[in-house]
Amino acid sequence: MATQYKPKNILITGAAGFIASHVATRIVKKYPDYKIVVLDKLDYCSNLKNLLPISSSPNFKFVKGDIASADLVNFILVTENIDTVMHFAAQTHVDNSFGNSFEFTKNNIYGTHVLLEACRQITGQIKRFIHVSTDEVYGETDEDAVVGNHEASQLLPTNPYAATKAGAEMLVMAYGRSYGLPVITTRGNNVYGPNQFPEKLIPKFILLAMRGEPLPIHGDGSNVRSYLYCEDVAEAFEVILHRGEVGHVYNIGTNKERTVMNVAKDICKLFNLEADKAIKFVDNRPFNDQRYFLDDEKLKSLGWSERTHWEEGLRKTMEWYVANSDYWGDVSGALLPHPRAMMMPGGYEGSKEVKGMLDQFNNIQTKVAPISDSVRETHPFKFLIYGRTGWIGGLLGKICEKQRIPYEYGKGRLQERSSLILDIQTIKPTHVFNAAGVTGRPNVDWCESHKPDTIRTNVVGTLTLADVCMEHGLLMINYATGCIFEYDAHHPEGSGIGFKEDDTPNFTGSFYSKTKAMVEELLKEYENVCTLRVRMPISSDLSNPRNFVTKISRYDKVVNIPNSMTILDELLPISVEMAKRNLRGIYNFTNPGVVSHNEILEMYKQYIDPGFKWTNFTLEEQAKVIVAPRSNNEMDTTKMKKEFPELLSIKDSLIKYVFEPNRKVPAK
Repeated sequence: MATQYKPKNILITGAAGFIASHVATRIVKKYPDYKIVVLDKLDYCSNLKNLLPISSSPNFKFVKGDIASADLVNFILVTENIDTVMHFAAQTHVDNSFGNSFEFTKNNIYGTHVLLEACRQITGQIKRFIHVSTDEVYGETDEDAVVGNHEASQLLPTNPYAATKAGAEMLVMAYGRSYGLPVITTRGNNVYGPNQFPEKLIPKFILLAMRGEPLPIHGDGSNVRSYLYCEDVAEAFEVILHRGEVGHVYNIGTNKERTVMNVAKDICKLFNLEADKAIKFVDNRPFNDQRYFLDDEKLKSLGWSERTHWEEGLRKTMEWYVANSDYWGDVSGALLPHPRAMMMPGGYEGSKEVKGMLDQFNNIQTKVAPISDSVRETHPFKFLIYGRTGWIGGLLGKICEKQRIPYEYGKGRLQERSSLILDIQTIKPTHVFNAAGVTGRPNVDWCESHKPDTIRTNVVGTLTLADVCMEHGLLMINYATGCIFEYDAHHPEGSGIGFKEDDTPNFTGSFYSKTKAMVEELLKEYENVCTLRVRMPISSDLSNPRNFVTKISRYDKVVNIPNSMTILDELLPISVEMAKRNLRGIYNFTNPGVVSHNEILEMYKQYIDPGFKWTNFTLEEQAKVIVAPRSNNEMDTTKMKKEFPELLSIKDSLIKYVFEPNRKVPAK
């Protein structure tokens, strides 16, 4: 049995259409803890009335729009935090694809490509992308074939519609292989049941029979098709959603076949019509494939099976159309033996009925307040944090959780202005924290060989975020660096004279430091920014390789030189308090005083490992084994101490927050 998958937020495209509306209705009603977002442009064969049974459900939302609109699709994926896509939207009527195939290419291929690309860009967010295809991609099945097409059969489409669906499948497969997008593809037989637009055989024949008009059969009526009732198909998608395996294809079909002639005769029986008189033979459709036949054993292995017998399903369908004869309005054009692509996008969009229903949907949606807004009503702060995967960014999230401050991590890239604006408009923060930046792995030497990347994030990205925050009236807390200074004649080592906030940076030994000094100077022009100069950060987590204590304890040799440093356990909560106080400008974000590398390692030996040993070497010797020189300095913390007089000295803070909590050597 396949692993059970549980989605949270599902986007269903084309869900005002026939099959997808049944799927959406089933999932919304059966899984109230899933949030379902429907995107549909309301084409001629879509109808908002298909969604009325779930329109007032709190876990349902309707969005009118086109999957070919990249901005809209991106917006929905991000703002609704979509983790699952069920892609039904498509042009599906074969007859219309002859002479109008470009519309099919635009919808079925281009639209799918837009959707795939949007999912690719939000790396890791999409856990399932279920692409809905058709049995027609296999092409015509041999008349004497005993076994239907299985999922690995060759794709041989014979009409423009099927070709566009096969093309879309190739894109889906490529995105799965190339980008690791977790895709699943389905290929289905013919589906029938309530709500279907009467361009398809069964609803068309039922409506014609109700009107006492002839049932037109193309050719001799010997073409063979397989039909599944809509509720059985909806259940199939429910099973595939939860049990389908990523990278696999599933046929949704039945081995029960019927000729078009037999279907017509069965409908005649329902209406007590004489088939010989009611049926009218007309010219065959272009390239009317003789047979489509699927092997559905793979889907059955997931636990699905066809439940609705043909006679029962046909009767239910007939009863629904009799009770809802005006459901689609004037469909006389669709009931012609050979309809001419008279239904193009927007066919019913302008009707008063649809406009009124759109208003109804909009009213329903406004009654359901987003969670973030509800939280905002009871809490004065909400933080937007950039740098989720970084050390400081991750710690900030934990601090917010501890203090019960609502927060979200930004999804936009710092250098992409539109994505930052989208984050702010969606999350509606009171403050923005920028803990994103390039420092290099394992150290700043990386930046020397990746200068454009370093500029892009450290300079362009930071400035873009500051500017966007200014436009939205938001304070930005920016975690910068104090590694832009080095001891000099005015600030000699061991003198106790530290660099102040208004001193000009004098260290240009590394490209990393150059970019940080450059952006700090430019940020002075933004009054909405609070710049915090972090130095050689240390935390109580000695397993973190970025922790300065951990770093030097693993070095073969270390230089012994005093430096100002930042104890994150003490200072990061203070940075949150600085945001609450709306402090601005530059702050030397370090603990008062300096501590040498040897002094730290002595503490390490005293508290952690009595047998620990290390070797020193000089700055000159160090220079031979590193690419870029390192910054060494003392920062003046008068400004920080004035604001936070309780701030501990570096040595006291090291003992309280780092070494005592990790003590392994018993105290004497």
